[in-house]
Amino acid sequence: MAKDTAPRWDRRMQQRLARGEAAALGELYDRFASLVHSQAHRMLDDEDAADLVTREVFAQIWEGPEEYDPKQGSMRAWVTHLTHHRSVQRLRHAAASSYAAEHGEGSAPDPEELERRVRSATAAARADYIVSSMPVPLRQALKLAYVDRRDYRRTAADLGVTEDEARRRLRLGLQLLSTANDRPREGAAPPGYGRAG
Repeated sequence: MAKDTAPRWDRRMQQRLARGEAAALGELYDRFASLVHSQAHRMLDDEDAADLVTREVFAQIWEGPEEYDPKQGSMRAWVTHLTHHRSVQRLRHAAASSYAAEHGEGSAPDPEELERRVRSATAAARADYIVSSMPVPLRQALKLAYVDRRDYRRTAADLGVTEDEARRRLRLGLQLLSTANDRPREGAAPPGYGRAG
């Protein structure tokens, strides 16, 4: 498949949404709502705000399915991009409102502190995206080693692979995760959407 060609499901979904098929929105919601909500919650650390971002993202998709450009990446990556954008907006708005309430109307929070919070939330959301996007064997190896606290020998035994294969999976998984802290360009999309090449 060519890099500039979205998968058939993505193109069909966009066409169905553009025709106003409510069933298409329901299908898209079923597929991506937990991703949207978990990413928003990870960035905002607020259940109500994550619920609101989830509603806003799917409303935006319903109102503007033509905004999706299959040449920029998958539907999943676009939905993640929308979620990131909405979450950053909400994070900035909440910080400004909180600061104004504490320090009086018309005052603004420290822009460096606000950007540090946005970068931290973005890195956390990128890590979630990377983990959920990586192949299952890598994700399983990382879970066994870092969540269940298994050494690579026990991880290999639990996965039914050689120790060398377990080390390879762990190394690759960690390499992928290490990119979560890479500082993206200002306004850059999450991985997989809007990237040239």
